[in-house]
Order: sequence, then structure tokens, then C-alpha cells
Amino acid sequence: MKIKDLFIKDKPLFSLEIFPPKKTSPIETIYSTLDELVKVRPAFISVTYGAGGNGTDNRTAEIASIVKNKYGVESVAHLSCLYNSCSDVDETLRRLRDCGVDNILALRGDVVPDVPILNDFRYASDLVRYIAKSDIGDFDLCGACYPEGHVEAENLEKDVENLKIKVDAGATHLISQLFFDNDYYYDFLDMAAKKGVNVPIEAGIMPVINKKQIERMVTLCGASLPPKFAKMMQKYGDNPEAIVESGIAYAVDQIVDLLSYNVDGIHLYAMNNPYVVNKIYSAIEKLL
Repeated sequence: MKIKDLFIKDKPLFSLEIFPPKKTSPIETIYSTLDELVKVRPAFISVTYGAGGNGTDNRTAEIASIVKNKYGVESVAHLSCLYNSCSDVDETLRRLRDCGVDNILALRGDVVPDVPILNDFRYASDLVRYIAKSDIGDFDLCGACYPEGHVEAENLEKDVENLKIKVDAGATHLISQLFFDNDYYYDFLDMAAKKGVNVPIEAGIMPVINKKQIERMVTLCGASLPPKFAKMMQKYGDNPEAIVESGIAYAVDQIVDLLSYNVDGIHLYAMNNPYVVNKIYSAIEKLL
């Protein structure tokens, strides 16, 4: 089933993102995580893509197949393009088609220092357009969006204009990068609507469960830290148990507010942590 067909007016989706185990670990190690995560009945589970390598040497397609064919949950395979050639993408598309995965999150991907960038795809919109025109399979294409603008964008308005290009190229729905201030997200939705971005947009929420995690993510995506969040980190950041519980509480507050705003969906960055996912889901289940 294509993810675009899961969106129902006034009924938000709830979905999850997981990442593959390290290459040094057996693929089966993901089973214990999925055994627990499927209990929250996500609409779909997306599987992240290995950085700095092409689709032939990562486990994304295999795990996306496991999610769908072993657990009966729709899956979305991430696919980035900076370090992929057209032939690399074609090979990944064949693998996904052959294992029954119908949905792809098309990404540019992060720049990896000292790794040469290929020239086949410059932007995620190029990848979306290429897959949409491919005769290898009939894939539903998702795109990423950035409530505070991509860190490399000139400004938010220009970034949303580029997002419209991605949608026009064939992206049928969007998942946002993480954010910690819902007002930024609401402003982004308003601007996207004015620019003609008329596809469903899920809000990406990342529960913060350790101080190092937030420092890394803020560096990568440039998310702003509101005073309430900064105070939480200052008070509990050096207490491992407290930061987990406070991070869960903060994410729940965000999600409750977002659901009251009638967002199209919540995409929870699960970080392969069933405890965190189950705690959050139990707090919002009756609101979905």
C-alpha cells in the first residue's frame, strides 16, 4: 500500500522511524526492537539510510522488507542521492520492488567530509523526479521538509519554494525534520500553504534522551532550543534517568499541542528505543 493513501482527513497518522543495526551486528538484532514497536500499531515504519555509501552496501531495503513482510506494517525505505549514481539508484529500486516495498523517502543526504560527491543528483528533488519517471517500479515518494529552514538555505521562504519544486517533481507527502518549538512548525505550515505545498505533512518529533544526542542534532539540523527546553536540559542533562523521563514528557507536550492543531500526522523518531516509544504512545493513544 502507498503511504499517500493512508492519510484521512481529520485523523492524524502515527508513524515511526528506525535505523538499521551496525554492520557488525546480525540483521536479526532488529527483531527484538520491532517485536515491541509494532505493538503501538504505527501506520508505517521508515528505515534510515546509511551515510556516505550507496544502496548496495546498506541494510535499509532488507529491513524495510522485514517490516512489511514479517510484521505486516507498511514500510518506507530512506534513499539518499549525493553519493549515489543513477545506476546505484536503479539497483536499489529493483531491490525494493522485488521485496515488495512500495514507499521511498527521497533525500539529498548529509555531506560527509572527505568523501567525493557524485554529480548525478544535486538535490532531493532531482532524485524524486528521477524515481517518478523510472519504469523500474511504481513507488510512492515522500520528501523531507524543514520547519526552520534547511541549514544551507538562504532563508525559510526560499527553502519552502524549493520544497514546492520537490512536490511538483512527485513527492506526495512530507515528513518534517525535528523541532522543539511548535510555533515554528505552525508558521512553516502557513508559509507552505501560501506557496502551494498542498500535500500531507507529518510533524517529526524526536524525544531527547541524552545531552550528547541533542548537541549533535542541533548541530546537524539547526533546530532552535526554546527557553523551556534549555532549562530542562540544564537541570536534568547530567542525570541519565531524569533526562529520559523529562525528554519523554517534553515530547508528549509537543505532540498533544500538535494534535490539537489538527496536524496531518506525527512521525516519531524512535531511535530503536521501545521504552520511549511505548511511554509516549500510551500518553497520546486516546488522542489519535
